Amino acid sequence: MSRAPDRGGERGSAVVEFIWLVLLLMVPLVYLLLAVFDVQRASFGAAAASRSAGRAFVLAADQPTAFARAEAAARVALADQGVDWSTAGMHVGCSPLPAQCLTPGSTITVAVTVQQPVPLVPDVLGGSRPTVRVTSSHVEPYGTFREARP
Repeated sequence: MSRAPDRGGERGSAVVEFIWLVLLLMVPLVYLLLAVFDVQRASFGAAAASRSAGRAFVLAADQPTAFARAEAAARVALADQGVDWSTAGMHVGCSPLPAQCLTPGSTITVAVTVQQPVPLVPDVLGGSRPTVRVTSSHVEPYGTFREARP
């Protein structure tokens, strides 16, 4: 009977190689997933904020109240997704007359921009943390057959 050659020197190395492979492949994959989920959360928040702000603007009684309600609606929508208002900005535009948004036939465009910070990046390199910009806009018609508001 012939015996198989002795390979006693290689015993146990597969476990060590497997652990290193898992660390080298899974840690970056988990980090990438965390970053993608944060950007997706900011994207959902920006879309909901622009839509809510546009609807709140159109339903207001007058133009100064409309701007305040639009900002409040955008803040609530972003907070629902866990996005901080300090990283966001909102712009409301009206056409055809920018000074008279709540006139029949006008359209209100609300754009919300969120600067979502990349997760788990320290500030050790100086400057600010890297961010991903997410922008969403929503157009809300005021309606041709509605009453004009001040």
